Amino acid sequence: MPPKPRDHAPGQHGVSSHLGSRLREAREQKGFTVRGLARYVGVSPSLVSQVERGRVMPSVGTLYAIANQLELVVDDLFRDAGAPRHERARPSGDAADPVQRGSNRKTIRLAEGVRWERLTPRPDPEVEFLYVVYEAGAESCDKDSLIRHGGKEYAYMIGGRLGLKIGFEEFELGPGDSITFDAQMPHRLWTIGKKPAEAIWVVYNRHGDNRKQTL
Repeated sequence: MPPKPRDHAPGQHGVSSHLGSRLREAREQKGFTVRGLARYVGVSPSLVSQVERGRVMPSVGTLYAIANQLELVVDDLFRDAGAPRHERARPSGDAADPVQRGSNRKTIRLAEGVRWERLTPRPDPEVEFLYVVYEAGAESCDKDSLIRHGGKEYAYMIGGRLGLKIGFEEFELGPGDSITFDAQMPHRLWTIGKKPAEAIWVVYNRHGDNRKQTL
């Protein structure tokens, strides 16, 4: 039996259960079949089907590959399936509470022990602001695969140690370290050691990617 998505931790608003239906909705809107999307992304149709049905959670690399092909950004993935797309942008003068309480952050749990928590109270059309956790042994993609997508990434390490490969260079980040890089450079992340790696992550202009592919 394929593993089921893990439940979100208490105090977090999990959206992992909506992720598959959100991807299916986007695929149908784009006119892709399951087989067609799988062929473009480079995975099996069975995997796409299982992700859409919520039977398995994709890795970071697979999720980015699917999102790129469907022209989705991370904020689209945090949105519940069926919610209107215009929720992604709000006027700057919106009178809603500007504070995102730690007790109810929207959370996506991915395969391999990766967790994304959105730090903005509402979607932001320009910036993705996330608390990211890589559990011990977690990785964004296989060693022979690298991710790339639109935008520029900024990260500040809170705890643990994180390995990061950008192009042909490898870096090790620990608490207090920070890094910035062009996200269109092929890259890969993984946990170093037995403690979870925790970081504050920002992606600026993620939707500026026109290639829609993952290497």
